[in-house]
Amino acid sequence: MRIAIASDHAAVSLKTTLAAWLAEVGHEVIDLGTHGDARVDYPDYGHALAEALADGRAERGIALCGSGVGISIAANRHPACRCALVSEPLSAQLARHHNDANAIAMGARLIGDDMAKACITAFLSAEFEGGRHQHRVDKLSKEFAA
Repeated sequence: MRIAIASDHAAVSLKTTLAAWLAEVGHEVIDLGTHGDARVDYPDYGHALAEALADGRAERGIALCGSGVGISIAANRHPACRCALVSEPLSAQLARHHNDANAIAMGARLIGDDMAKACITAFLSAEFEGGRHQHRVDKLSKEFAA
């Protein structure tokens, strides 16, 4: 699977670890940065991740920042991205099953390497269930009138 991964400076170490692991287990990894610990702005990397999903360069995305909150908000500003903030495998699995999430976000200051890998494994192995969930997912792409 082609997986885009992006982080801000707070999560570059976790991103590097996860990108190497994903490649080891056979995925094509698109590393969208950042690549150092100099301060950067997480919205830039959340947007880059969403763009990679929108234009087809990636099938799934992994967004990382200190808490996972900021980069998930940034990624979700793009209509092609459905990014779920997760901290354990069940939420990662349900994000696919029920919400057809195409990306997950995690907080490097809040999650360890092994738990992050478990979340990614659950996310990548789960499929969207469709059915009763489809009309709800369809609403995510529509604008609501005030």
